[in-house]
Amino acid sequence: MSDFDLIIRGGTVHDGTGSPPRIADVAIRDGRIAAIGAVSGSAAREIDARGLIVTPGFVDVHTHYDGQSTWENRLAPSSGHGVTSVVMGNCGVGFAPCKPHQRDLLVKVMEGVEDVPEVVMTEGLPWNWESFPEYLDALDAREYDIDIAAQLPHSALRVYVMGERAATHEPPSADDLARMRELTVEAIRAGALGVTTSRNLLHRTKAGELAPSLFSEEEELGALADGLKEAGRGVFQIIPAPMGDAETEFALMRRLAERCGRPLSYSLIQMPTGDTEAWRTSLRRLAEASQAGLEMRAQVAPRPVGMFYGLELSFHPFAFHPSYKAIAHLPLAERVARMKEPAFRARLLAEQPEDTNPVNLKTVKAFQYCYAWRDEPEYEPDLADRIDRRAREAGLPVDEYAYDLLLANEGRAVFYQPAANYRDGNLAAVREMLEHPRTVVGLADGGAHYGMICDASFPTYFLLRWARDAAPAERIDLPQAIAALTSEPATLAGLNDRGRLAVGLKADINLIDFDRLKLHVPEVTYDLPAGGRRMRQLAEGYVATIVSGVVTYRDGEPTGALPGRLVRGQREAPTAAAGIDAATAAA
Repeated sequence: MSDFDLIIRGGTVHDGTGSPPRIADVAIRDGRIAAIGAVSGSAAREIDARGLIVTPGFVDVHTHYDGQSTWENRLAPSSGHGVTSVVMGNCGVGFAPCKPHQRDLLVKVMEGVEDVPEVVMTEGLPWNWESFPEYLDALDAREYDIDIAAQLPHSALRVYVMGERAATHEPPSADDLARMRELTVEAIRAGALGVTTSRNLLHRTKAGELAPSLFSEEEELGALADGLKEAGRGVFQIIPAPMGDAETEFALMRRLAERCGRPLSYSLIQMPTGDTEAWRTSLRRLAEASQAGLEMRAQVAPRPVGMFYGLELSFHPFAFHPSYKAIAHLPLAERVARMKEPAFRARLLAEQPEDTNPVNLKTVKAFQYCYAWRDEPEYEPDLADRIDRRAREAGLPVDEYAYDLLLANEGRAVFYQPAANYRDGNLAAVREMLEHPRTVVGLADGGAHYGMICDASFPTYFLLRWARDAAPAERIDLPQAIAALTSEPATLAGLNDRGRLAVGLKADINLIDFDRLKLHVPEVTYDLPAGGRRMRQLAEGYVATIVSGVVTYRDGEPTGALPGRLVRGQREAPTAAAGIDAATAAA
């Protein structure tokens, strides 16, 4: 009989705490790390990790797999980028609690805010729940390639309590507030990791109606905070108003953190217009809050916060032109053929976009600030290559220049717009945000934005851009970079049984060929329910990913194993957990 289930031999072990790496073996038994060091015992299976780095599995605290987790077992694309645990239900949107007659409203909110097509949700969601505890029960009955954890979304909660009054943004009554607090306590005690809300005016239905949680007064947000305080655990996650006054928004968040006495995390980016220095104001206030003993963290992105355009995607410059909308239902090849017709081209170029959602109109207009991608991803493009500048050089109106670009590669051309975090064509603000002691890498949005954003690749990009390929002056040491993807987000979410390699902790592990790590250009697949479309961005260099001691991916390909489960509530580190100590860990 073997001593262990699996031994990883001779890898360069990074324990996830930021400590220097060391060459060691890692032994696993019953889904947990049983030994680290010079392991002399035997195992049912061994993996040669010489020349590879061995890290904890990555923890992603900002995803939207609320729907996908009900119809799929593989939580791609996150699981293809070393992620072994995800936290969903962010930004105040989700599907529970929900009464049967409210389903259409929550679907429309998710479609508009997170770009998940309505037909995909109509086909995919089983709706075998009403309350939030019942939603967790439904997830608990399923198996996954990674672990998932859920948060209570404010918009769904508001609709559940207030009905149509929530959608019209009426103020809640005292009874409504009491019910929201009560249901927050119920959700946390059932296993929610926290409660989430949004003040982002871009969060609208596809038709342009604002998400139900927007414009909620502090009294209502305070009811959610009071629920966390009563439950005695959980995290308050919030998106502040991006174009709001930084001082005012942070002051509100600080009051909420003080009120609930629980950790609070919020989204932070550098805005491309308006107050482009607001992020610095926020970081200063964050440091002051930390000195005052408040557990507040900013979730930051490791690269530009941008989106993709293309004929196969949700947006392109002609998506809302009347003539294009008349052919939008056709297969791509037929659309391209029609667009190549001179008469159709002339008619389309003479039109203006029409839509009830002002955000959609603003989005298609912003195509002029895109860059054409070809064989390699280019997240830091040269400003000279921007489409409006290329059109000017060619002596053409932007629309005419863009028209021909869209038809390249038989209509499969992809265009990237680095909007936020890319002021003056550089990532200086990103680097400064990343090095702040109270920030956490987040905002990857896996499971959402199927046709416009593909940021679930953040972990791979972060390691490439900041820990391997950066100039020496801006490089992040690899041990610290790994901690930023593992122990730091795990601690924020309260998942203290993972995110580190230590005896007694959960055996979620990556084996990575760091020199071979690579990102590919996203491609479009049609594998969602009802044949829905999504973007997939592949990576190279992940030799193996392990969840609860079971190998789930080898060289980027799924093994078929599904050891991932729902995580109910926060997790404490087992008392047996210890640091990497050769004397203690050796078998």
